[in-house]
Amino acid sequence: MSAINRPVESVAVLGSGGWGTALAVHLGRLSKDVRLWGRDSALVGEMLERRENQEYLPDVAFPEDVRPTVSIEEALADVKYVVIAVPSHGVRALLRQAVRFTPRGVTFVSAAKGLEGGTLYRISEIIEQEVSRESTVAVLSGPSFAAEVARGLPAAVCVASRTPSTVSDVQREFRSSYFRLYGSDDVVGVEIGGALKNVIAIAVGVADGLGLGSNATAALISRGLAEMSRLACALGGRRDTLSGLSGLGDLVLTCTGSLSRNRKVGFELGKGRQLGDVLSEMKMVAEGVRTTDVALALGERCKVEMPIALQMEEVLSGKRPPRDAVQELMDRPQRAEDDS
Repeated sequence: MSAINRPVESVAVLGSGGWGTALAVHLGRLSKDVRLWGRDSALVGEMLERRENQEYLPDVAFPEDVRPTVSIEEALADVKYVVIAVPSHGVRALLRQAVRFTPRGVTFVSAAKGLEGGTLYRISEIIEQEVSRESTVAVLSGPSFAAEVARGLPAAVCVASRTPSTVSDVQREFRSSYFRLYGSDDVVGVEIGGALKNVIAIAVGVADGLGLGSNATAALISRGLAEMSRLACALGGRRDTLSGLSGLGDLVLTCTGSLSRNRKVGFELGKGRQLGDVLSEMKMVAEGVRTTDVALALGERCKVEMPIALQMEEVLSGKRPPRDAVQELMDRPQRAEDDS
């Protein structure tokens, strides 16, 4: 079937924050029938009136095919794809709300980057637990600031699934001239990379806030990648995945980009501000704040050493000043670089 005659796919994007809105705009440009669901009726009403998300993604006009809605039933009617773009701590509750309205056989695409507190589950695991077995699950991750994707600037990301046809379907339906998707079957590696890079970005922000220089930034990124890779491999992921887009690529972006929320949190902590004050000024969630202690718990379960995450947990909880945390990392016993 040619692209001209191919039927238009309907997509529900659940989550009207910056990333969900950016993906809805992107898919709308591809002439998909897009329903952008949000729980905030005032925000959805404003989006309907203004045809943009002034709160989270100002000055990006909605394509004609993007329809904001507060009705989960309306959003999910007859869709082929369901994109999950809410903060990780809200995924399970959202799925339990959505499942009775979701058509059988849909493909869920997780665009959330985090881990569930308490259970330590990855997002794809939560989806598989809550939805029909006839549905398939894919994970979308990689270096992709929402504002840049929404403006059509070039980006390359990774889509992972245990089902090869799901990978190729999402690659085909989500790609554009500025949005390229590389496929993978390493769901674990892709998700752990997407979650833990936020923790390392907080650490880099702390070092920047303390004025510790570029050497410290490079060291934290390099050793942070090693920490991410150790945990991913212990959970069944592959080391090479962590050196790709969903690992190193996303890590570099989040640790160095001016739009990084997690780096900003660390930077402000390094300047001596209190975590509560920093978070109260942010519209969007900095996932690394919640992910840090969950990642540590996963590391303990797998007997994986995670010194950077440990020090960031101490800083975030107020148990240790940022400068002392950095010194603690520097004072650790020296070891071979390839000692896993």
